Amino acid sequence: MIKDQNPFETHYCEYDAWFDNYDKTYQSELLAVQELLPERGDWVEIGVGSGRFASRLGIKTGVEPADGIATLARERDVTVLKGKAEALPLEDESVDAAFLITTLCFVDELDRTFIEAFRVLRPGGAVIVAFIPKDSQFGELYTRIANEDRFYKRATFYTKEEVFKAMTDAGLLIDRTVQTLTGSPERANDAVEAPTEGHDKGSFIVVRARKL
Repeated sequence: MIKDQNPFETHYCEYDAWFDNYDKTYQSELLAVQELLPERGDWVEIGVGSGRFASRLGIKTGVEPADGIATLARERDVTVLKGKAEALPLEDESVDAAFLITTLCFVDELDRTFIEAFRVLRPGGAVIVAFIPKDSQFGELYTRIANEDRFYKRATFYTKEEVFKAMTDAGLLIDRTVQTLTGSPERANDAVEAPTEGHDKGSFIVVRARKL
């Protein structure tokens, strides 16, 4: 894609403003990811974007293909490496945890993304994936508005089954899931929602999987 056509290069402040406009929704998501944090070590967020999650979770390094939105992550003291999820600029077995937080809908190849995450993980390391399932209330909403939204026009949403299969096919062993945003999108920003176990009713699912 030509650089000036990528909204994450040209309209990244608009994207980042969502976190301020929908702060309670963002806090609900952040709590869900925090619930599955692994032991401290060398962590990386793949698709770090503006660094909203990395800066709050203590993730010091991110990978991001868009130079524009990466400037915001750097302002939040995240070291950003330019690269894509399908071809990470990282050595084999170089990290203890790899995070993909609302990144999956923007990758080009789902299967390749998890193969790469597996490659860069050390044995015993964890992949933490947070995503909006295609068949959730938020997933259905974003799919409906995609043609009118400059960011989600580029997105591909996946079902939970598709994500879980891609993870296990890459050799990862899923050990826990939590969920939040279990109500309607219209009411999601009314209050911060604590995460609950499982993945049967949330619009924001967090999955932790290990490399044995």
